[in-house]
Amino acid sequence: MSLLRIDASIRHDGSTSRALADIAEAQWLDTTSDARVVRRDIGTTPLPSDAWAHALAAGATPEDDRTPEQRSAHGLVTTLVDELAEADAYLFAVPLYNFGASQHFKIYADLVIADPRMSPGLTPATAGKPGVLVTVQGGNYSPGTPKEGWDHATAWMRRILEDVWQIDLEVVTREFTLVGVNPALDAFTDLAADLKANAEQRAHRAGRELAERQLEAATR
Repeated sequence: MSLLRIDASIRHDGSTSRALADIAEAQWLDTTSDARVVRRDIGTTPLPSDAWAHALAAGATPEDDRTPEQRSAHGLVTTLVDELAEADAYLFAVPLYNFGASQHFKIYADLVIADPRMSPGLTPATAGKPGVLVTVQGGNYSPGTPKEGWDHATAWMRRILEDVWQIDLEVVTREFTLVGVNPALDAFTDLAADLKANAEQRAHRAGRELAERQLEAATR
């Protein structure tokens, strides 16, 4: 059984989204047999920002008339969707950047949707497969907080992954990751520690349940 893991953090060392995803992945590996993890790091090895435009143009151009850029973009789109189609389960690790979705994940989503196999309104290659979305936030935008509603990423990612790609999704969120980094947040040290512990527990459980849902789907 295979797990496709997508990381969108621009950091390796000190990345909280990677750390949470590591917990979920380790539990998935412990729960499954004959397991394989396919990794794509779109944060430190970004996808070309102009590839989406070239891919759309390629879709409207006869194959023999496509430019080299269009052919390259079309091939990239095919590769990305092949990875999704061949995987049995998914793990997305995407931090909140500047109150919105990571540009790297947005480019990834745009390219995937450019493939006819993933077009909105059709049954996508990912339909019904289990997945986990790990997302982390430097602050706290939960209901009742001063910046409630400033997280403009999580709801959008859920729409793409759950509604457009029809993945059976579990979301694990960790807030206040900048506590201990930004002195203005020092008052929240104890709360941040509790949130960290809770998120790690949920990541552990999500990884195990991801494997269980995958096994259940394989036996249907």
